[in-house]
Amino acid sequence: MTVCRGIRGAITVDRNNRQEIKDAAKRLLVEMTDENAVMPDDIASVIFSVTDDLDASFPAEGARDLGWSYVPLFCCREMAVPGSLPRCLRILMHVNTKTEPENIKHIYLEEAEGLRPDLKRRKQP
Repeated sequence: MTVCRGIRGAITVDRNNRQEIKDAAKRLLVEMTDENAVMPDDIASVIFSVTDDLDASFPAEGARDLGWSYVPLFCCREMAVPGSLPRCLRILMHVNTKTEPENIKHIYLEEAEGLRPDLKRRKQP
């Protein structure tokens, strides 16, 4: 049975730069969709959040660069919690899938790898 599930992802960028933010968003989206065998038509919506130190671009521009013209996209600010990871872009992608929750591959790249060690991908042999 097909249901709507969430796939989480996060990545950090080196600088608050428009191209770096767009490139990071594209890289993360591609890896999230590739690792979970998701096609754009499977995506119900995507929520992007960025930390306060990233304001040079909307990360959704990266998705538009991938051709995702009809996927609903929403950008917002992450909560400013003291001591939280800086220059971090997070994604919550809602997808229609038959994949069971325990088989969803959540993707954390760069400095964001430490955010959810419990969801860290296993290395392929």
